[in-house]
Amino acid sequence: MVCAVSEQDGLRDLGAACRERWPQRVHAAYEAARRTWRLECRADALVDLASWLVAERGVSFAGLVVEEAPAEWVLRYLFYGDRDTGWVEIVARCRKPARAMPSISARVHAADWHEREAEDLFGLVFEGHPRLGDFVLHNDVWPEDVGVMRADYDPAVRRPRPEPDPAWQPVRLVEAPGAFWMPVGPIYSGVTESALFLLETVGEDVIRAFPRLFYKYRGIEKIAERRSVDQVLLLAERCAATSAFAHSLAFCQAVEAIAGVEVPARARALRIVLAELERLRHHVGAIEEICESTALAVAASQASILEEDLLRLSGSLTGHRYLFGLNVPGGLTHDLAQGAVRAAADGAAAVVPALRRLREMLGVSSSFVDRLEGIGTISRADALAHGLVGPVARASGVRRDLRVAQPYSGYESLDVLVPAEEDGDGYARLRVLFAEAEESARILAQQAAALPAGPVRAPAFPVAAGAALGWAEAPRGAAFHWVRIGADGLVARYRLVTPSFTNWHGFHLAAENFAFQDFPIILASFGLSAGEGDR
Repeated sequence: MVCAVSEQDGLRDLGAACRERWPQRVHAAYEAARRTWRLECRADALVDLASWLVAERGVSFAGLVVEEAPAEWVLRYLFYGDRDTGWVEIVARCRKPARAMPSISARVHAADWHEREAEDLFGLVFEGHPRLGDFVLHNDVWPEDVGVMRADYDPAVRRPRPEPDPAWQPVRLVEAPGAFWMPVGPIYSGVTESALFLLETVGEDVIRAFPRLFYKYRGIEKIAERRSVDQVLLLAERCAATSAFAHSLAFCQAVEAIAGVEVPARARALRIVLAELERLRHHVGAIEEICESTALAVAASQASILEEDLLRLSGSLTGHRYLFGLNVPGGLTHDLAQGAVRAAADGAAAVVPALRRLREMLGVSSSFVDRLEGIGTISRADALAHGLVGPVARASGVRRDLRVAQPYSGYESLDVLVPAEEDGDGYARLRVLFAEAEESARILAQQAAALPAGPVRAPAFPVAAGAALGWAEAPRGAAFHWVRIGADGLVARYRLVTPSFTNWHGFHLAAENFAFQDFPIILASFGLSAGEGDR
């Protein structure tokens, strides 16, 4: 249902305020079923409207969705607030053959990388953006203006690889005697993914950190076009293996919203069990990486053992150590035995005392604490400005968690504790990981003890045409999956915004003004994935 005036508490007067501020330039309508304000906006009001929403209405930028229609470009700017506020979607249009839109990133800085990505993949131009080009599609691999996401792009046509420019050098900001670049990456040993970090300095301290990612751009969103829902579900699940369940859940919820399908109560409860099991396992692995970065081999081994215990527990419960193949639109692929779920909850609870002992031992290790405390600090203001999410944001005092702010799958009936710290440094991020891991074990046990009976999958339903956003609080933070299904039942547009992509945007804040030897520790404390951005 779409109405002109909302009865929603958080943004009740939004429509009237938009009409008063931007008469004839912004049309507001409220979709009650999805708790979403849709603001059709003229390009000349876009920047003011977006910045007003963030600065005065307190919503957070979630992502940018670009759709190409035969005669126009449609840009959807997605924002979310707390449980009372709901969602806001700004829709701006650009008539072809024009490809230029005003940039909002100067006033909504969280949109910076989203605009750069859209320019690189679609060939759109965001006027006023200070740095466009050579972002996802590296210029030494891809021809300029290839536009791989445009409708006319044909992947079967082989394009010549650009000739390398022997005179190319990174853009230097530090102009001082002895200033130089220190490259880290992009190739590492072991399983570490490809990422290059250019660290600019005149001595031992990093003055500027420039991350260069997307070495293995996979084109997931392009591959998804004209594929079945089941095929795209596999892509969603595999965009980040260590968060497979959260991403597949967000995708399934988008499809379920389009079809208007009600997921059975037992499936919703089991989804929470599995999501918290994934979060617990992920956080233990992240703690292990932080211990490794400080050369604390014994502590890293202890955390590694706990992570392996949780992986085996996941495999025993579901058949897959990383919880693949469980989510499906309408629920779960199969039921989980009551006794097995309770045994898994007991196994997760048994990890908590060991985690507490590890936390206590690390806390009294001065050599360890000194490497994290006061290092890689991000202020709350910077975390908000860059739109950071997950444990990274919560360590800087931003209590943003979709399980509470925009609850889903039954989280609305739970009292979820959202741990947060104020220091914003590496030690604060570690403390948040420990606290969230313990909270996940608590939620898991609570759900396992009160699982409702019944089916775990809705009756078969036809794939409906339409578009919707699905979301989940993945272990690294907010994950958004926007899906459009065409009249033929195939996916016409798929857009995913991952927490790693969001947080890489703010990583330089933590790395700058600290010593070179702190860099690997700061990197580990962020716990991000390059692959989750190479989508």
